[in-house]
Amino acid sequence: MTSTVVYKGDLRTELTHLQSRTIIENDAPTDNHGKGERFSPTDMLATSLGSCMITTMAIQTAGTNLNLNGTKAEVTKIMSTDAPRRVAGIQVDLYFTPELGATDQQREQLIRIARACPVEKSLHPDIKLEVGFHW
Repeated sequence: MTSTVVYKGDLRTELTHLQSRTIIENDAPTDNHGKGERFSPTDMLATSLGSCMITTMAIQTAGTNLNLNGTKAEVTKIMSTDAPRRVAGIQVDLYFTPELGATDQQREQLIRIARACPVEKSLHPDIKLEVGFHW
């Protein structure tokens, strides 16, 4: 088992990562009767793509001269306007610091690594993905 989810009332859930005992709360979004005081489940879906891309690049470049410290992902979730309610698109813009120190060849490799992350490979093909790399 990876995690537990407990409904706390008022459209809020408490998620516990069992290995670390880390707790995260989710709220329903304001456009779906929630308070919007926490990440919504669909916010987490979209945000996990950016996190996975950065983490996968860091794993694959460990022990190299590349410095990914400070790399940032800005994530935009696009919800469908028709039924059923779902994530229709995700835009991720990855920003690298000047300290990255990557050659053109290494940049191409980083793009391939990011686009092969497990979250992207797990998303339904109907979800439109736009990914920008800003060096």
